[in-house]
Amino acid sequence: MVYYVFPLFIICFVFHGAACRLIGCYECCMRCLGGVPYCSLVATLLCFSGIALFCGCGHQALTETERLIETYFARNLQDYITLAYIIQYFQYVIYGLASFFFLYCIVLLAEGFYTTSAARQTFGEFRSTMCGRCLSSSFIVMTYVLAVLWLLVFAFSALPVYFFYNMDATCHTIDILTETPASINQLCVDARQYGLLPWNAVPGKACGMTLSSVCKTREYRMTYDLYIAAFAGAGITLLALLTYTMSTTYNFAVLRYLGRKGIGARC
Repeated sequence: MVYYVFPLFIICFVFHGAACRLIGCYECCMRCLGGVPYCSLVATLLCFSGIALFCGCGHQALTETERLIETYFARNLQDYITLAYIIQYFQYVIYGLASFFFLYCIVLLAEGFYTTSAARQTFGEFRSTMCGRCLSSSFIVMTYVLAVLWLLVFAFSALPVYFFYNMDATCHTIDILTETPASINQLCVDARQYGLLPWNAVPGKACGMTLSSVCKTREYRMTYDLYIAAFAGAGITLLALLTYTMSTTYNFAVLRYLGRKGIGARC
């Protein structure tokens, strides 16, 4: 709560400055704190942290993945040039996602402040306009669509975690069977089977002790951890979007209820 006092005081000062001079700054700020949309505020913090994890860790994980493929799974540049272009494209998408969600979360937080009871307590009679109700209903639809789309992103972000999990499990099996080198050489991870490389890529796979040495490198461990963090960030962002959906639905219900009691419905 201490971290929120200063920015909320600024909000009081900017939007309710006249009322603060009339009824006292302390009482006005207490009303402002009492009317904070905590659901939207928690969702905003979750969204910021989730997007930061997903975009930051995902961007670096893609870079490290390209290095691993280039070093251990492909010898010819033409074998992984398509993968390099795809990774570069996804990194640009990550830049756009970070910017979009930052702005969208700020807008949803502002919409939560708009529908809070602080405005009614400060200015008295609250008038719900038709534009206000249309705006809230638009946020409900947009947030719901984003949550559905982000569910697909969340599922897609599990694919590299699955790949590295299988690779780690294979390496663990190799470490157990170190006394039988014949069977060890039959244990492989083929990047071509996961669509990372074309079928004519050479070698395209890592087997036996070569695979075990790859799993012990710092680049492999860091890439695996980064993908796990990105997957967790996608899950946190999905939770934030679901929280936003509930929040915006409640805000729309409040505006609709107040619209029935409001005097005017003009924008």
